[in-house]
Parts: sequence; structure tokens; C-alpha cells
Amino acid sequence: AVFKTLLQENSQVLKLLRCNILWTEIRVLYELLYILNNSMRGNKTFKGLQQVEQCVNRLKNMKLDSALEDLANLCPTQTQMSLCTKRGGCSVPSQPMLEWICLKVLGASILLSCTLTRCKRAFMLSRQQMKWEEFVILCLVISSMLSRLWVIFRGILVGLAKLYQSVLELLKDVSQAQPMPYLTDISLPATVVELLGPSDAQLLKKHCAFNSHVKDQKMTQQTNVSVEERTRRRMGRIKEDLGVLVDRGLGFDADIKSLFNKGKSVSEDLLNKQKLRKQVEDASTFTHMSANLEEIISQCRSSRKRKTKRLLTFLHLKCQRLKCLEAAGYNLQRKFQVFRQE
Repeated sequence: AVFKTLLQENSQVLKLLRCNILWTEIRVLYELLYILNNSMRGNKTFKGLQQVEQCVNRLKNMKLDSALEDLANLCPTQTQMSLCTKRGGCSVPSQPMLEWICLKVLGASILLSCTLTRCKRAFMLSRQQMKWEEFVILCLVISSMLSRLWVIFRGILVGLAKLYQSVLELLKDVSQAQPMPYLTDISLPATVVELLGPSDAQLLKKHCAFNSHVKDQKMTQQTNVSVEERTRRRMGRIKEDLGVLVDRGLGFDADIKSLFNKGKSVSEDLLNKQKLRKQVEDASTFTHMSANLEEIISQCRSSRKRKTKRLLTFLHLKCQRLKCLEAAGYNLQRKFQVFRQE
């Protein structure tokens, strides 16, 4: 049973380490860093991506997949286990090999937790740039790539935590059968959680990797609730007495609140337009005009009038340029009249 669970968890971790989605996202990360090396060298998001790249490169240099593959080759298969029960003996991985695998798994877990924090930090920086409306499409690509990398690395971390437990159980049995201790001064921790930070420990506790039992339960509950609602609606339609159809003309009972609401919104828009027009007409110089335009742009931003805001920002830039000329002493009365008409 120990070998069966060990091989299952080992194959699941290897599947995640060798999946095409992970290596596609890593290639996208490398391409982005290569393209943005000159143009965004001082950007915080770019530096965050560089830190993620460092963690990924260290994870590749660990060669964790080859170590786990060696462990799978050393463990006996089901047919070998059936023969071992008949013979009364079996070839298993040695104690130094298992201790070395435990150290590999612990190191990879610490590195993955560091990678998760780096991905989270770079994701927050890209979101901040999106809020500032800087490089929106690029930040969207970066945030989606980082979120996918975070999900895959989290799955590998949870799989390694489970694999460590099964390797530790096998190590206890092997050390009792044939003790050959390799780590004499160091004692291995009981779980991976002891080495990780509090946030990663909570992440391991809340979610269980490769297990869709909770998801299936939620789906069944939702389907049961939907079926019950459908049956109630059908029974209500059958039992409901609709009565007799009566023709009524449009009298004082008609609901005209919606008409008043529409008229209210139209009147508010007209008042706002008149107020803005008065502000523009009252301005006598380009300095007053730029101040009024700033106020109007802030109002458009709060009321989500994007087209008007774009036009007014363009006019505000033009007004700022002419304001500098006016401050230098140039006579710009004719240009001011034309600008006011615009």
C-alpha cells in the first residue's frame, strides 16, 4: 500500500512538472523578458518578472523530475510485489537514497513557495499599472501568464507535500529493516508545512491537490437545488388560479414613475450641459479655461463619459500649451475666441 500511494503521488507530480502548459508559459515568460529588456529595464513589473525567472531557472537546475523518475524506477511494481510476497524478500530504495529524495523534495517546496510569492508580487505590480492605464494589453498578458504559473506551481507544491509524507513513511520502514543512516546530524521534519511560511501553510491546508470530491459534492448540491426549483415552478403553474381576463383602459392607475425618472435624468443632463457651457463662457484667459477644463474632466470621469473625457483632455493639452504662450506675453485673444468655440 505504501508503494502504491508513493508511485501514484510521484506520477502526479511528474505529470505536472512535464505538462505542456507549464513549459509554454515559461517560454512566454522568457520571450517577454527578451522583448522588454531594453524598453522596460527600470520598470517594477519587469523586475518582478526577472525574479520569477530566477526561481524558475533554479527549479530547472535542481533536476527534480530526474530524481523522482529514479525513485519510481527503484520502487517495485505490482507484479514484482506479488513475486516478493511469495519469496519473502524485495528490493527497495536504500535509506541514503530516500533521505536524499526527502532533501530534494524539501528544497523544491521552499523554492516553489518563494516562486509563488514572486508571482503574486509581480501580479500585483501589473494590476497596479493597469489601474494607471499604462501598457494595458501588455499588463493583461503578464497578469494572465502569472496567474496560470501560480496555479501550476501551487499544484506541484501540494503534490510534493503529499509525496514527502509517503516517502517519509517508506523511510521509517526501510530504516527499521536495514539501518544505513546518511543524515546523522540532521533530523527531517515531520511535514513540509514546518519549513514553509504561514501563508503557504494555509494554502496547503485549505486546498487538496488532485481531488475533485469537494467539487463533485458542490455540483450535485447545485443540481439538486435546481431540480427542486423546477418542480416547484411547475407545481405552482399547475395550482395557480389565473382568474378571468378583464380589459382595462389606461386610467389614473397606470404607473408613470418610470416616465418621471426618464424626464428627471434628461433634465439633469441638460442642467449639467448648461453649467459646463457657462463655465466655458465665463473664462476670459487660457489659465481660467484650463482650470475649468480640469474640473469638467473630473466630472466626466466620475460620470463615466469616456468620449467626452478624451476630447476634453485633448483640448486641455492644447490649452496648456497656449497658456504658456500667454504667460510669456503673447496676445492670443483671437485664438482664445476660436478655442472657446471648439
